[in-house]
Amino acid sequence: MTQKLTEMLKGVLEGLVLEIISHQETYGYEITKSLNTLGFTEVVEGTVYTILLRLEKDQLVTITKKPSEKGPMRKFYRLNAAGQTALTDFWTRWTFLTTQMTTIKQQLEATDHD
Repeated sequence: MTQKLTEMLKGVLEGLVLEIISHQETYGYEITKSLNTLGFTEVVEGTVYTILLRLEKDQLVTITKKPSEKGPMRKFYRLNAAGQTALTDFWTRWTFLTTQMTTIKQQLEATDHD
């Protein structure tokens, strides 16, 4: 099941990362920890960093570099206006998709009982 769940998540992880960033300025490791704490235990830092690079390339986030306790400067991410729009669009699509899936399931279950 883990393999199939990971495949399904690929389409929604970017939206989840946008949602996490929308609540506070944060960095890659914290985002990974948040996802893991929220039950997405199979999500690894490499996946999150790939998403963050795409968000940066698409100019959906503002980046601030700050010193870390150890090691190089750390990139902190914050949603900008374009990122907020992308997040709103994500939730609109998600709501449509989940509503349609539920409707289809209910209709098919109803026909099974006829």
